[in-house]
Amino acid sequence: MTAENTRLGIGLMIATTFVFAVQDGISTHLASEYNVMMIVTIRYWFFAAFVIAIARRQAGSVRNAAATSQPLLQIFRGLLLAAEICVMVAAFVYLGLIESHAIFTCYPLLVAALSGPVLGEQVGWRRWSAIGVGFIGVLIILQPGVAVFSPAAAIPLLAAFMFALYGLLTRYAARRDTTATSFFWTGVVGAVAMTPLGLWHWEPMIGNDWVWMGALCITGASGHWLLIKTYEVAEASAVQPFAYLQLVFASVIGLLVFRETLELNVAIGAGLVVAAGIFTLWRARRNG
Repeated sequence: MTAENTRLGIGLMIATTFVFAVQDGISTHLASEYNVMMIVTIRYWFFAAFVIAIARRQAGSVRNAAATSQPLLQIFRGLLLAAEICVMVAAFVYLGLIESHAIFTCYPLLVAALSGPVLGEQVGWRRWSAIGVGFIGVLIILQPGVAVFSPAAAIPLLAAFMFALYGLLTRYAARRDTTATSFFWTGVVGAVAMTPLGLWHWEPMIGNDWVWMGALCITGASGHWLLIKTYEVAEASAVQPFAYLQLVFASVIGLLVFRETLELNVAIGAGLVVAAGIFTLWRARRNG
């Protein structure tokens, strides 16, 4: 892997995090006006079409992309991600972009903590120490026992756990399935699962919000496309620390667009979480 490829990968990861932050901002706007299930369902319809198109290109046909010896695992992954997206969008509505992302940022620490029991990987004392520091950061954000603590803060924490488990199961599935296969099952299972829920909670949408809905679908698909390209040109361990920029971009959108405030405890706690996460990634890369 050349230095030029690494620089390109870093640039693509930064672009990816910006697009996903914009997607989260649009999700916050739409979910504050319409049912979360409906918003996520429409988003998944577009995502499934995108996934099928990618599958045809990378695997040659939909049948080739869908071929797997572990369908139950792939179905569970797809259901888990769909549920996580619903939970996280709900967190944006109840808690705002800044606090939701500050708490959700702990998911790489959860991946490191769970990689032992789920994947049988070795986690040394240095990474366990970093995980501990990261969760001190989460506690600083949550302020348990303080009057301003909101039970809604548990929502992005649940989303972080779900996304961490999804990531670990994706790595487990990769032992026997290609990326194209896992990507195909992710989109299609999510769309199938969300459709009845979305139709049940369907609400009429005004014209301008259909434009925002189209933008949400486009940012979702383009964000995933950029992420695929990122991992095609550079090693994941080299670019993953830059994924934390999504917290920065989402915070800027929260401050400027939604008039949210950045509390000192959230800034300090998020800083600890990000520092601990980058250290665990560095240790994993060094040991790998």
